[in-house]
Amino acid sequence: MIQTLQGLLRKLAAPGNDPQEESVSLQLATAALLVEMMQADSDTSSAELASVRAVLAKAFGLDTAAVDQLLADAADGAREAPGFHPFTSRLNQGLSKAQKVQVIEYLWTIALADGEICAHENHLMRKLADLLYVSHGDYIAAKTRAQAAHRRPG
Repeated sequence: MIQTLQGLLRKLAAPGNDPQEESVSLQLATAALLVEMMQADSDTSSAELASVRAVLAKAFGLDTAAVDQLLADAADGAREAPGFHPFTSRLNQGLSKAQKVQVIEYLWTIALADGEICAHENHLMRKLADLLYVSHGDYIAAKTRAQAAHRRPG
């Protein structure tokens, strides 16, 4: 377990010299938060999993095998991490304000995937938005965009 956590922390603290390493750690941090959102209501639905897979594929241009690997790493990381700080601090270091708002929109997409937002998901959304320093206005705008996309057919 300690080796897994150390490996995760090394990936998240990827040196800024290697753009590929930095990209991987940003992908891992984003994916870990999406996994946390998917599991927030203690009932991971197939719709939520499909939504996480679609978001990761689209956001990072990944194929199925790469999404599978990223999801496995993210699930391990989320399980082993002491909280959200390793993920949110990495995103705060590596993403612009607009990119962090996009992460919040992705999180809303996952929360909405099963058709309802439970109190745990709502609380987690607010907490993650605060940890990512996303303003309330941007938080609401991201939610509104995710709701509109969720209502769109196809």
